[in-house]
Amino acid sequence: MDYISVIIQAIVQGLTEFLPVSSSGHLSVVQHVTGYTGESALILSIVLHLGTLAAVFAAFWKTIWGMIKEFFFTIGDIFTGKFSWKKMNANRRMMFMVIIATLVLIPVYLVKDFFTARQGDGDIVFEGIAFLFTAVLLFLSDRCAGTKTGEKMKIVDALTVGLFQCVALFPGVSRSGSTTAAGLFCGLEKNTAVTFAFILGIPAILGGSVLEIHEAVQSEMQLDWIALGIGFVISAVVGFLAIKLVKWLLNKDRFKIFGVYTLILGILCVAGGMWEHLTGSSLAKLLGI
Repeated sequence: MDYISVIIQAIVQGLTEFLPVSSSGHLSVVQHVTGYTGESALILSIVLHLGTLAAVFAAFWKTIWGMIKEFFFTIGDIFTGKFSWKKMNANRRMMFMVIIATLVLIPVYLVKDFFTARQGDGDIVFEGIAFLFTAVLLFLSDRCAGTKTGEKMKIVDALTVGLFQCVALFPGVSRSGSTTAAGLFCGLEKNTAVTFAFILGIPAILGGSVLEIHEAVQSEMQLDWIALGIGFVISAVVGFLAIKLVKWLLNKDRFKIFGVYTLILGILCVAGGMWEHLTGSSLAKLLGI
């Protein structure tokens, strides 16, 4: 693995996993333009996702630990007859909402290749259209924040956010952007929408990564563990800082700046992809990479 390429992709992953601009879409475009494809690109993408997963645990550890404790407390309350759906605290309710939203994703994972095949397929027109879709979501959600906190979340809120997470399997559709937007559409207040959206990504990222890492380890491909380690650390650190930036921008009502960015990027990707189709050449060749 080229260390410079690994560092660049780690920075891109760390920023775009949490900035609502689609990490998979950006990695797909970067790999397309640089010609960095194949099994090594897939393995690197998985490791970088695990790095950003570590950033989520670091940024939301208090809430995540509270949810873990509530899981065991809930089991105890069920067996002792003390469980009450109406009297759940914020951490317990969010725990249930994360489970419900994740269950929506499970059937879709059975056909996930339909979504992920778009990444690394040699064509960035689809990514461009997906970026434009992300831009529309961000513009629409910019003024939709409500006052609903974690204690007031409902099952329909979790199902809505879960459905938007399914769409985000397409490269170019931001997972954090679409799930945060869905939460805002449901009337969640800003911090609750961001927290729920990022924590919801834990089971999806962890489950998918573990399965694919297992397959990679069983293969005969030689892995550069130093390069992968560097990528993991950089994506984790950059991801943690990106989470802080998203929360700050959302509270300052500047979320739409990402809508402008993804709109411009979407137009550029569609234009670049169409140019490749018309000329039969590639952007990598044009840039001399």
